[in-house]
Amino acid sequence: MTERRNWRRAIATGLRGLLVGLVVVIMGLPLYWVATGALKTNQEIYTFPPVWIPRQPQWGNFVEAWQAVPFGRFFVNSIVTTLGAVALELLFALLSAYALVFVRSRGKGLVFAVVIAALLVPGTVTLLPNYLTVARLGWINTYQGLIIPVAAVAFGVFLFRQHFLTLPRDLLDAARLDGCGHLGLLRHVVVPLSQPVIVTFLVIYLVAHWNDFLWPLVVTNRLEWRTVPVGVAYLYQVEGVQNWGPILAGTVMALVPMLLVYVVAQRWIVKGIGGGALKG
Repeated sequence: MTERRNWRRAIATGLRGLLVGLVVVIMGLPLYWVATGALKTNQEIYTFPPVWIPRQPQWGNFVEAWQAVPFGRFFVNSIVTTLGAVALELLFALLSAYALVFVRSRGKGLVFAVVIAALLVPGTVTLLPNYLTVARLGWINTYQGLIIPVAAVAFGVFLFRQHFLTLPRDLLDAARLDGCGHLGLLRHVVVPLSQPVIVTFLVIYLVAHWNDFLWPLVVTNRLEWRTVPVGVAYLYQVEGVQNWGPILAGTVMALVPMLLVYVVAQRWIVKGIGGGALKG
């Protein structure tokens, strides 16, 4: 009986390992193809059966991509808009969620219902009203035009509210007895206890804004105000379908910053998710 149970456990463990390996291959193969394609010649890219390892790595593809379009300017624009938008989103989400949980006032349930309703509205629905507002304010081709319309996020309010409800009330009451006001409570108690959730939020929205293509494409029409994703699409127009090496090299350069962010913050992400950060 014990031997049969051990066999079942070994088979279950083997199947789980096989499934995990399959998922890793499915998710990792496109990334591997892009990374190696950036170092291939066009002939190797079009060869069938595929060439999995470049015979002579074409590092010049990165230089050609960097010189074909102003990638330096694209990176500056992406860094400024991503950090600016995420900082404002974090501030607004923390303050709104704190008010919904810890500030006594009427109508909080209605406000939270509006936040939940906002989660159901697709971003494309607000695209035209946001563009008309930005154009009327004269913010086309400006950082404020890229940042301000995306600075409010309903999901962040929902995420932090749900987490704040789980914080130990005794600790919060003790801080109040020591004379802590709302800002002091938020700064010295709530934020330190919410670090995994905050890091999870930061990583999610850093990736979202770094990869955002539609809004920067709509709200800018001059090359010097384009961001990295729009710049990669512009690189495709410059190089055409006959020269995939530099295009894939540009794609790799666009991916590297967010991969580094994920590698640095993955411990906090796992901790945040495991601690219920993404539970409704």
